Amino acid sequence: MRKEELQALLRGAPFDAMLLTGEVARRYATGFPSTAGVAYVSRCRAVFYTDFRYVEAAKAAISDFEVREIGGGLTYSAVINDLIDEDHVKKIALEDRTLTHDAYTRWKRALHAEGVRLGARLEALRQTKDDEEVTNIVAAQRIAEQALEEVLNDIRVGVSEKEIAARLTYLMLHYGAENMSFDPIVVSGRNSSKPHGVPTEKTLENGDFITMDFGCIVNGYCSDMTRTVALGSVTEEMQTVYDTVLSAQLAGIACAKAGVPGREVDAAARRVIEEAGYGEAFGHSFGHGVGLEIHEGPNASSAAVDPLPAGAIVTAEPGIYLPGKFGVRIEDMLYVIEDGCINLTEAPKGLMIL
Repeated sequence: MRKEELQALLRGAPFDAMLLTGEVARRYATGFPSTAGVAYVSRCRAVFYTDFRYVEAAKAAISDFEVREIGGGLTYSAVINDLIDEDHVKKIALEDRTLTHDAYTRWKRALHAEGVRLGARLEALRQTKDDEEVTNIVAAQRIAEQALEEVLNDIRVGVSEKEIAARLTYLMLHYGAENMSFDPIVVSGRNSSKPHGVPTEKTLENGDFITMDFGCIVNGYCSDMTRTVALGSVTEEMQTVYDTVLSAQLAGIACAKAGVPGREVDAAARRVIEEAGYGEAFGHSFGHGVGLEIHEGPNASSAAVDPLPAGAIVTAEPGIYLPGKFGVRIEDMLYVIEDGCINLTEAPKGLMIL
């Protein structure tokens, strides 16, 4: 699992051990999902403490962390202090980016070692996906695509946005998803100009664009995709906007590779939309990282100065939104490699008129 990678973070770091208390960080470290527990990593060992509810399953699932049960009446800080004392730890890193100020302060006060900030070290490590992580994300994406293929049969006049969202949810669970990556976004007609609109009772009408943004989770890892389809017919303007968004997405995809700053990928797509006269209608970024969280690093935004690392998975999701009229967004997931990227999304994205 992650023991060696996490211990490698300690080499040259200004601390002797780290304590992972957040649910996402614990799962990344151990591969085990739980709502309770802490993961301790020092230069000489890695220990996962959890309670009676999880300890049997954790011992069966975790191979490279020693799994211990926290006994009744004990606190996590007490058992971690025993490890700190045994390992002669002087400084221990805490998850300052995810802990609340109150929790961070309480941990600092409770521990026998000096609590210091872990910073972005763990997030940076998580940006590069290994083969198992990619496999999980691809599996989640295939489930989402299968749900899309079937839900297209339900898109007809008189069906509500909520019904389509519910159908997508059911289909993804039916085909093996653990859960949704997020609540599906299904918006139609004028509602489709809202990038993160919430499905309503509005029924689909002829001439509507229907934008569906959705994804699911497999073994903790998320997928994310968006497709915009039309019902019945489209106007010339609708066709032009759709073609512009697709051209922008392809331009961004062509630019994406390891070592390229995220803002350059964003700019490649944004340039296409601006030249078509819709610059002000593209108000969000080109993409974001996907993994254990639906939004994580790295980003492909106008503010993203850091280069994309090889092994990252980022979305490609430009859009144009015209309030009072309609909106279009097309989203794929890209696996970043040294000389380009691999599109993990197989669903067709030419304009479908149902």
